[in-house]
Amino acid sequence: MQNGDLLDKAEEDGFELLITTDQNLRYQQNLAGRRLGILILLSTSWPRIKLRIGEIQAAVNRMQPGDYREVAV
Repeated sequence: MQNGDLLDKAEEDGFELLITTDQNLRYQQNLAGRRLGILILLSTSWPRIKLRIGEIQAAVNRMQPGDYREVAV
């Protein structure tokens, strides 16, 4: 499934948030008008990500429909 199809399907199925480490997503897709919030983690390293779970959870809690945010981990 291509990224655009994945985002469309996620919205159709009622998902409110996508968390990904794909830092190129905003350059590859037109995110304007999306209902799906997108949270980008700026690392793919699980040891680094798990050290920042609290910060990531706080970002998730602040997300609104259509938001785009990045979390440095």
